[in-house]
Amino acid sequence: MNRGLVIVDMQNDYFPGGKMELFGIKAAAENAAALLTEFRKSKRPVIHIQHISLAPNASYFLPGTEGAQLNARVSPKEGETVIVKNYPNSFRNTSLSEILRRMGIDHLVICGAMSHMCIDATTRAAFDLGFNCAVAEDACATKDLFFNGNTIKAPEVHAVFMAALSYPYARVGSTKEIIKEMA
Repeated sequence: MNRGLVIVDMQNDYFPGGKMELFGIKAAAENAAALLTEFRKSKRPVIHIQHISLAPNASYFLPGTEGAQLNARVSPKEGETVIVKNYPNSFRNTSLSEILRRMGIDHLVICGAMSHMCIDATTRAAFDLGFNCAVAEDACATKDLFFNGNTIKAPEVHAVFMAALSYPYARVGSTKEIIKEMA
């Protein structure tokens, strides 16, 4: 099994002071950083995904802004791949699949933001493309959602999406469990 780490949209706008702070983002970033450290130590490939909004009414991840930059807690080192995307699915209109195949990656460890949007879309697409996936659930974050006059709290949103991904799309586990499996 040849593993690669895909860190999705860990960008400044999702952190305190950003344009769309997510619930639990600091803890998620700490866990993503632990995965990043482990992948670097074992010299396994790391892919950073950066969303740049192109929609005319977009309010965050705007081109050229500090908010669109990858957060320092999980910033790429020289030689690590950064893929810019414009859609929730990290594979859509990007070279992600080709890069992973060229690297010989068949198993992805996925983390980042938002659980209900880009993590969900990217994991499902990866599965459909034939990759084995693991999602580090405690290295992902999301926000409250609103539907039919109801507020669905971020922890519930996160839990529902992790449960939905847990079969057949991915093995969903903690950062510690995933790191232990890599040993």
